[in-house]
Amino acid sequence: MNRGIKLRLAGLGLAVGLLGALIVLATIDSEKRAREVKARLSQVDTESFRIADRFKDQLREANDNMRRYASGNESAAWQTFLDNSEGLRFWMVQQGPGLTTDHEKQALQRMESALDVYLRKARELHERMEHSGESGASLAEYNEFQDQARHFFDQGQGLARAHFESRNEVLSRATRTLRQLRLLVLGLVELLLFAGAALAVLAYRDLIAPLRVRVVESEALAERNEKLASLGLLAAGVAHEIRNPLTAIKAALFLQQKNIEPGSTAEADASRVEREILRLEKIVNGFLQFARPAEPELASLPADLPLQEVQVLLAEPLSKANIRLVREESTPLLIQADAAQIKQVLINLVQNAAESMNGSGTITLRTRQDRKRLARNETDVVILEVADTGKGIAPEVERRLFDPFFTTKETGTGLGLSIAARIVEKHGGDLEYQTQPNHGTTFRVVLPQAVA
Repeated sequence: MNRGIKLRLAGLGLAVGLLGALIVLATIDSEKRAREVKARLSQVDTESFRIADRFKDQLREANDNMRRYASGNESAAWQTFLDNSEGLRFWMVQQGPGLTTDHEKQALQRMESALDVYLRKARELHERMEHSGESGASLAEYNEFQDQARHFFDQGQGLARAHFESRNEVLSRATRTLRQLRLLVLGLVELLLFAGAALAVLAYRDLIAPLRVRVVESEALAERNEKLASLGLLAAGVAHEIRNPLTAIKAALFLQQKNIEPGSTAEADASRVEREILRLEKIVNGFLQFARPAEPELASLPADLPLQEVQVLLAEPLSKANIRLVREESTPLLIQADAAQIKQVLINLVQNAAESMNGSGTITLRTRQDRKRLARNETDVVILEVADTGKGIAPEVERRLFDPFFTTKETGTGLGLSIAARIVEKHGGDLEYQTQPNHGTTFRVVLPQAVA
């Protein structure tokens, strides 16, 4: 090998080595930046959740005490409400130093103005009750206070959203940096291709491919964190909108119960309404915990029991839409489950089935025993089935059926099936389905069988 060839090979080797070194440095820098972005996004997401949760909890406690005072003229409840209000003001003062953007500071100023109006309405209600000597406020007076409480809550959510929006700046900068790094790496790859096909293949296999995987994983993680953070804000808002009328209903029910004769049919009806209100509150809490799902309170219960309760609850409303809700008798089986959570899953599946009907049809509830693989082990299972005679699921919808926020309904949240799947997963089970266009769909809640 002559000297010229050796020099060219040495130069090629040096160039390849330099390119390789540059690629390694770019990879290390990319990993470092990805870790920094992940840490920063996690910090912003945690702070957004904390602002929303702490404010929501304190305001709910203040509203509960005001409700107690308005319904029973309890002086202790009024004093506790004043203490809660001072706690809210102190909490807002604490938030000031940590806010970095003008949007956040403006949102805090709006919260302070809303708090002043909120307290003024509360004092006006207190003064009217003290002067009149009545044992409770009227529903109209209490609703005026609730309107200001809702406005104050909305301003608090505005602060949480403003804090959350600051993460977009972090994400934008990180995206630009990752894009620049990607372009740099691709340019080095082109140079390596000129240096030799073999070296280029080796460089791509050992360095570039892992780097691209890490970039994709970082982007996927950022997207998932963004969805979960958005869900936290959405869940808080939806829960607030549901809890407001529930609070008013509870207050009205509490006042009515005082006038109901013990042992009467009206008392039984009122108790049933109260139980359903409590169940609604539990469902709202479960929706709030989608991103952080609650652990089920497992107990051994007959597999047919939740189906019976769902049939009793929904059969009559569905019959008005010409939809029959029937339950097939089956062999007694036991499951280890949280009855309320499984009932929530079944109600969601039945309602989805009803919405797939074209004017009329039949929804069948049944249980059966089988043996399936759960958690990588084959085991005895109990399957709760919800089968309908609807139009089935279209292929384009089927591909995204369990995706959060995906919905074909104008007023849907796209969370029903996602929450149902998470609940079943927490039970150690699986949510399956089988569909055929124009012939209906069958959803199967697969749960481990309990030993008697």
